[in-house]
Amino acid sequence: MNIYNLKNIQNVMDNSVKNNFVSGCNCLIFKNNKELGYFESGFLDIENKIPFKRNTICRLFSMTKPVTAVATMILVEKGIIDLWQNVSDFIPEFNILKICINDKIQKSQRPILIKDLLNMTSGFSYGSDLNVAEKELSIFINEFLNENVVTKNDFTTLDFAKKVAQIPVSFEPGTDYQYGISADILAAVVEVASGMKYSDFLKKNIFEPLGMNDTDFYVPKEKQNRLAKIYEISERKLKLFTKCNLGIQNKMELIPSFESGGAGLNSTVDDYMKFCLMLVNKGLFDGKRILQEKTVEFLSNSKLSDNLQKCFDKKMEHLQGYTYCNLNRVCIDKGKTSIFTENGEFGWDGWLGPYMSVDLKNDLTIVYLQQITNSGTTSTMRKIKNIIYSSL
Repeated sequence: MNIYNLKNIQNVMDNSVKNNFVSGCNCLIFKNNKELGYFESGFLDIENKIPFKRNTICRLFSMTKPVTAVATMILVEKGIIDLWQNVSDFIPEFNILKICINDKIQKSQRPILIKDLLNMTSGFSYGSDLNVAEKELSIFINEFLNENVVTKNDFTTLDFAKKVAQIPVSFEPGTDYQYGISADILAAVVEVASGMKYSDFLKKNIFEPLGMNDTDFYVPKEKQNRLAKIYEISERKLKLFTKCNLGIQNKMELIPSFESGGAGLNSTVDDYMKFCLMLVNKGLFDGKRILQEKTVEFLSNSKLSDNLQKCFDKKMEHLQGYTYCNLNRVCIDKGKTSIFTENGEFGWDGWLGPYMSVDLKNDLTIVYLQQITNSGTTSTMRKIKNIIYSSL
């Protein structure tokens, strides 16, 4: 490993801050259970010049999804959930599923399966203007959920799933790929299947065993000074973003009724690294076993069927060389990717730009955090990953 080459990561992050691509960010890298490097740059609060530090708390948004995948697999290992099982077995409201085709509503010929939620083949997106059902979903997510967060805060995770069950899907489940709210429905399934509130299940089975003490669905008062502010890029400048998104509160100060399995968690770079180290060690961390070895291998080896892979490639062109299974991207052909990586490497990113990567073959884990709207996998992160993999 060329450790000397990793110093270029600091230059990349500093330049991203200088050019207003990010307000602040940090990155932590482990290989063979040893820390290779930690880097930080910029501010968690630009206005008050508060530095972005190692204990800075960030909203994960879609980087919540891999946690939800692990929660599901815990129940699969116990024989409580079967991946081919109907979602309606846990949430009866899905028993009568409707589909919208050319603005015409009819009964779906196939139910939504648990594996559809894990693979984003359920038929639910995040809403759009495509048809009347998509418009209804968009209003529910972008208006009702966000309004509820700042008013009553009484709409639960299970309420979310039951409400969504009344909205038609946009294609027969299992016939197409569409990124969307599947993980949020899955969180409700975990609640019903386990008999526990979703956050309680995560704490008991993942967070507490791993010592992830700064990971939750809200940020208590005594930790609020560590929570990074959200910014958006406007005319090449960074502007403070104060709105809610996807039913996730901006300040994260209230214990939410709706615990989003697709976007609701916040964490620190060290906390999330513990989660990644558990995965790269095939389910084991600090003597605590969260998953069995074969389960983690399943996460690294899964692949969409050929017809669904074509759908994924068409809709997620920036992820050529990857597939999407179990709420994670999985590299299946590193020669086709636009980023240096390894076959079997898996992970995900988030709306504000956090990124995680688990590579079993190279025993390598990467966690990167930032808080800029509409980010996903950024050029900054691609540069960082290229530096890391070219150093192996």
